[in-house]
Amino acid sequence: MVEVECFVLSMPVEDMAVTVESFGRSKTFTGVTVLTGMSLRSTETLKYIAEGISEKYLLLYTKASSLDMGESAVDRMVSVAEDTGADMLYADHYDLKISEDGTVTRIKHPLIECQKGALRDDFDFGSVLLFKASSFRRAVRQMKHEYRWAGLYDLRLRMKKIVHVNEYLYSEVESDIRMSGEKQFDYVDPRNREVQLEMEHACTEYLKRIGGYLQPQFRTLDPADFPECIFNVKASVVIPVFNRVRTIRDAVESALSQECSFPFNIIVVDNHSTDGTSELLAEMAEKDDRIIHVVPERYDHGIGGCWNMAVRHHACGEFAVQLDSDDVYSGPLTLQKIVDTFIRQKCAMVIGTYQMTDFEMNPIPPGIIDHKEWTDENGRNNALRINGLGAPRAFWTPLLRELGLPDTSYGEDYAIGLRISREYRIGRIYDVLYCCRRWEGNSDAALDIERVNANNQYKDRIRTWELEARMRLNGR
Repeated sequence: MVEVECFVLSMPVEDMAVTVESFGRSKTFTGVTVLTGMSLRSTETLKYIAEGISEKYLLLYTKASSLDMGESAVDRMVSVAEDTGADMLYADHYDLKISEDGTVTRIKHPLIECQKGALRDDFDFGSVLLFKASSFRRAVRQMKHEYRWAGLYDLRLRMKKIVHVNEYLYSEVESDIRMSGEKQFDYVDPRNREVQLEMEHACTEYLKRIGGYLQPQFRTLDPADFPECIFNVKASVVIPVFNRVRTIRDAVESALSQECSFPFNIIVVDNHSTDGTSELLAEMAEKDDRIIHVVPERYDHGIGGCWNMAVRHHACGEFAVQLDSDDVYSGPLTLQKIVDTFIRQKCAMVIGTYQMTDFEMNPIPPGIIDHKEWTDENGRNNALRINGLGAPRAFWTPLLRELGLPDTSYGEDYAIGLRISREYRIGRIYDVLYCCRRWEGNSDAALDIERVNANNQYKDRIRTWELEARMRLNGR
């Protein structure tokens, strides 16, 4: 019989009893090793585990609260691992939510497939991970760097075959009950800077191993390659909008208030709003000819399609600068600083720094998002690990017209940023240029698990395509 041993973090006695009992329902289970005072994120702990493995498979439980494995769930995981030759295996599960009166609600928590581009260090594998012991030991032996936080991330990047069992095989208490809009910025929380540096190092070493790493050498932008581009203004603020009557005036007025040494305009692509946004924009455009109110003929455009309309519009300036319809610039010098950066750094795209605020413009956690991980030396590689590039984003219009954005309403900016970074320099501004307002109307404020999964899977696909392009560029 193929057998598996389990390694779990130290937890309260009552939780441990529940956990061990649930393992005992599987015939392949041989015993539990409790990791007292250890972190599975450290290389030291993984080496300790590798030395103690005695069975063909090992199972890690990465949380310190009670776990309830399903009937014969461990047997099922081992069976699939045997059938597929998996080095690592993970499964869907249930979240147990306990109300104040003690009522327990069981909620399905599906996971997504781990593909080539699933390089996010926060990829959700769940908390129960099954490893082939020989693959685990091989990976640990290969580890040359002692990580405090990136050990488990480094380990999984070394797994050749990762299999997802889309069956609900265990239940656990859901401890993170924040809404999706609160969770999405964890990866750039300034308080986690040291963690991010370790994750970056592990990812960069992985890209070097597989041939996806790019040296810090950039293609020179040559205006002669775009001879037909004539611009009447230097910059255009691009605002795609749909049903934002509550916020669009603030956004447009923050753009109009810019103090620049050059002419600029605002191109608002109104994607057939029905809540009064269209009427408000028409009224504002009548009073200020810098506002260009565009309504697409088609009804099937996403945000990316609206951006393509804006940059291909005859009135678009040489630089196209992003402003979302419920956000505002932090001050009157944002546009000037961005254009100055394009000229000084000779880059194809500029990424700024933003401040998280509530609707009333009061700062909220995690505060200032500066994306310090975006550097000339390694930003284009690290971009494959993180889930966003920062704001505001600005583009050299001739190149953006040529490349175009995918016509989606999620990840379109990330996709074009990756594509540009493959060849060209992306400039950085560390001054706060932008206020990202969180409110109940944000499209990503409170997404259900299916929508979060769909968004993450799409970005993982974007990363997969980009990684494959880079590997081909390197002859791999």
